[in-house]
Amino acid sequence: MIRLLLLWPLSLFGLLFVVPVAISGVWWSLQDRPGSWRAADWGPSGVLPTAAEVPGAAIHVLAARTGGAKGAVSVHSWIVLKGEGAGSWTRAEVVGWGAPVRRDAYAPDARWYSNTPEIVGSVTGEAAAALIPEVEAAIAGYPWSGRGDYVIWPGPNSNTFVAHILREVPGIGLTLPPHAVGRDFTGPGATALRDAGGDLHVSWSGLVGFSAGPRAGLELHLLGQVFGVDILHPALKLPGIGRIGLPAT
Repeated sequence: MIRLLLLWPLSLFGLLFVVPVAISGVWWSLQDRPGSWRAADWGPSGVLPTAAEVPGAAIHVLAARTGGAKGAVSVHSWIVLKGEGAGSWTRAEVVGWGAPVRRDAYAPDARWYSNTPEIVGSVTGEAAAALIPEVEAAIAGYPWSGRGDYVIWPGPNSNTFVAHILREVPGIGLTLPPHAVGRDFTGPGATALRDAGGDLHVSWSGLVGFSAGPRAGLELHLLGQVFGVDILHPALKLPGIGRIGLPAT
């Protein structure tokens, strides 16, 4: 009986977390990747139009696979925005060197370690114009913006930054992909918070926890990876692999 009680959670852990990560790892090992950051392509990808082609306001959340072995299980995310009539995009993100929060360090839709980004979700027009001041306030209020605050795993890192914005500005209507390692870091030790959109997040240093609510759906968090179900926009959230189902917005 004791053996069965131990076997059940181990089997569930393997099915929900180990198998998807293993599949992603095999896929990643077959990809053609640059040998170093110096050899990588960091230029524009063409995913976004130029700001001149977009007369109205817009907010985009983008993510691209990271470099090296960690690209098998994680993406790097950032946020891009422009006000109505603005002639250029503004890109905001966190990096792991110097002052963490950066503006326009790369092109708005630049490749990350040669990996083409995907648009996680967008808000445009009048809705975006109304939300941009909230986004700017969330950027200014990011709690881990000091030199030395960045921690690659379990966070706070680049995905912690974007997840913070999405929790503070629920009108964007998004959560980051399940393989955005660091997205669930909400502080050291045991934390529990209900964000501005009503989602509940319970975590221990971003290593283990869960989220539940209208945007998060139902999620289990373990070692920076997420297994979950999006209810409003039906989809599975798989560790290492990402989202499978309807678009997030």
